[in-house]
Formats: sequence, C-alpha cells, structure tokens
Amino acid sequence: MQNRSPINAQRGWLDLVQPAIDAVSIIASLALICWVRGEFIDSTVWLTSLAAIVVFSLASHATGLQRQLQQRTANNEITSVISTWFVTILFLALLGFLTRFSDGFARAVILGWAVLAPTMIGLGRMLLRILFQTWISRGFRVRRVAIAGFNELGRQTAENIESQPALGLKLAGFFDDRIETRSEDGKTEFTADDLAGSLSNLVELARKGEVDTIMITLPMRAEKRIKYLLDQLSDSTASVYIVPDFFVFELLHSRWTTMGDLPAVSVFENPLFGVDGMLKRAADLTIATVGLIAISIPMMLIALAVKLSSPGPVFFRQKRYGIDGREILVWKFRSMRTCDNGPVVKQATKNDPRITRVGGILRKTSLDELPQLFNVIAGSMSLVGPRPHASAHNEQYRGQIRGYMLRHKVKPGITGLAQVNGCRGETETLDKMERRVQWDHQYIRSWSIWLDLQILFQTFGVIWGQDEAY
Repeated sequence: MQNRSPINAQRGWLDLVQPAIDAVSIIASLALICWVRGEFIDSTVWLTSLAAIVVFSLASHATGLQRQLQQRTANNEITSVISTWFVTILFLALLGFLTRFSDGFARAVILGWAVLAPTMIGLGRMLLRILFQTWISRGFRVRRVAIAGFNELGRQTAENIESQPALGLKLAGFFDDRIETRSEDGKTEFTADDLAGSLSNLVELARKGEVDTIMITLPMRAEKRIKYLLDQLSDSTASVYIVPDFFVFELLHSRWTTMGDLPAVSVFENPLFGVDGMLKRAADLTIATVGLIAISIPMMLIALAVKLSSPGPVFFRQKRYGIDGREILVWKFRSMRTCDNGPVVKQATKNDPRITRVGGILRKTSLDELPQLFNVIAGSMSLVGPRPHASAHNEQYRGQIRGYMLRHKVKPGITGLAQVNGCRGETETLDKMERRVQWDHQYIRSWSIWLDLQILFQTFGVIWGQDEAY
C-alpha cells in the first residue's frame, strides 16, 4: 500500500523542526533555571529533560499539538502548549513521587521550569509560524491545486484550502463537464462563470505541469468520470487525491485505517486508541486515586448520614451500559427509599416522594455520584464521558433517537460535556434527551485531554450554579 503523506509538501521538514524546537526549549529552560540559581547541570538535569521530552511528545499527540501550525490558530496553539505541558508536569510529578528523583531539585527550580518551559516552547513555535508564513507569502514551494468536481463537496474543499494559507496551496479553479446549479435547499450555488474548464482541460494542464495537485470531489456514483481522470492523469506528474463524498455526512469519528493491506475509513469508531487511550486511563487513575484519598473522611460522613436517615443499604448499584453497550454496575450513595433496577425505571422528578431528606441534598450537589470513583479505578467508567443511563432507559431511547447507542463507543463518565452545557436532571421530553445525545456525540468527535480537564473544572461551577438536578 502506498504511503499516505499529507497534501502539503512542507510538512515533511516541519515534522522534524517542531519537535526539535520543543526539545531544545525543554532542555534549555531547565538548564537556564539551574544556571541562574548557581546549581550544577548534572546527569539528573539531562535525565529529567529527556523524560519530559518523551512525555511531552506523547501528550502532544493526544492534545493535537503536533498539527497546530497547519490546522489551528496561534491562540489555539498556545493553549495546546500549556495543556500539553500541564499533562507533562502532572506525569513527572507522579513519577517523582514514586521514584524520589525530584528530591534533587529545589522547589524554586521546579516552579521556575514549570513556567519557563511552556513560555520558551510557545515562543519557539510562534517564531517558526512567522518564518513559515513569510515563506509561503513570498511564493516559495506554493502548490497549485485544481478541484475536479463542481459541486458542494468541491466548494467545501476550496473553502478549506483558502481558509488555511499555511498549507501552502493556491487554488487554480474548478474543473468539470457538468454543473450542479442547485444545492440541497434548492438555492442556486454555482454558475458557468465559476468553472475554470472541463475535465479534459484539467488533464492538459496537468500534463503541461501547470497544476501540481488535483483534488477529485466527484460523487462516488460518477465511476466512469473518475476512472477517466485517473487513467489520463497517470500520464502526468500531478499529485492526485480523492475526497470521498461520504465525508459530507456527519461522522462520529472518521479516520483512515487499514485492515491488513486493505484501506478503509472509520465511520463510527472509538477515538481513544493507543497513546490517547493510555493517557486518558493514566489521568483517570491518578486523579481518581488522589480524589478518593482526599475525600475519604467526607465520604464516610455521607455514608453515616445515609444509613441513619432511612432504612436500607448505604450504596446503590444500578445496571447501566458501559463501553460498547456492555452492562456494568454503577455505584452511588443511596438517595431514595426504593432501589429501582428492573426493566422499568422511573426517572427522579421534582419533589419526588421516593427521595429521602439526605438524598435530596446529595442529588442536588451531585455528592451521591462520588462512589463512582470506584468505577473509574476499576476501569468500567472514566472521570469524563457520556453519563450512563439506566439500562431500561437505554432500551427505551435507542429506538427513538437516531445514533443513541453511539454514545457507548467510549466509557461512560462521572461528568460530561452534556452536563456542563445544561443537560442535567430529568429528561421528561424526547428533545431533552436528543440534546444530551448530541453533546455526547460532540464529545466523542472532539475528545482531547485538554477537553477533559476543561469539563472537570467546569463541573464544579455547574454543580453549585444550576438547579435542574433533583
């Protein structure tokens, strides 16, 4: 199978320069702090810097930092640098606690490094961005791109090219033998004046070397036209890419993959593969373990209050769906006089007589969810993800809401993107549940460690600032 390299030729050297700038910034910042304080730059400094470089590199894949120059704004890149370095420092702090290697550094050195390193990384990347954009603006290695397909997908492709000048691509125009004059809503979108030429004209330009790259956006049903283009363009040196028209659909988490030597595109997929999954799991274990230790005494007091307030067990374990729809038992402090766990489960409502006096306080403040930290440590849940619903509710809604079960492509969470955007409490109407599912899908599509941290911080404000939960 051929190598699937990025469209922009400049990316090759950027793949080397960007990590090199990051590595030099990490080493230089720690060495500079030690030098200012008059401390020796010994093997401990070098080993610590090397560990930080490795962790930062792995974390950058999860936060998307490695593609910032091409696909994001400067502000987003700085935000990603900070979040990636935060993950790095968090991991190094845990490693230092376990191995005691951090005992060789003064606190002032560690704090100074924590601030100076991301500053130098950010400045280095901004300098590289300025140099790269100056290079592109002067026409160095700019590639001329023609779009074969005068349709909505072609227009989207053109908009993506024009909105990202850092790609180093210059649009040469649309080429087609047909004109789709109307969009899905019936409005006129294109005219013949927008067309640069026919497909045969495009082939001539490619053979003359007047276009460097060709994006084929013809519909997949146009097999004959696509085959004609591929046959004719094989007699040129132009790079040819096919943009499949199924990308116009809203996919859950699309990416190119292979099944052996067979290329494929994922449509509905779990985004937490490889390093991403390990990074999220490591964060879950670290934060959940520290959290349980910190709140152990308050949890014992809550357990005592639950036991004394009404007859029944302290904990309630309810059947819910976990990752891939597998049934799990979710832990909660009991907040009701009944423990509904069968094929029919009635949602809690305002002034619900089943809720105990202590249970009302727990549900209002979401303290009843604290035992789910045990689920997180055991691996059946995550700190952040789609909130798990009772199994009975899953069976009810999966037949009413399109794509409902796709929310189970990742582990359920104690909190989630839906909850920090107002989707808490009872879902007495179908549109409320649909809105919650939409947020869950958005979370899966845009997952990153930085997004998880944002949701965790926002959750504290939501708990005390909203009154939908009861």
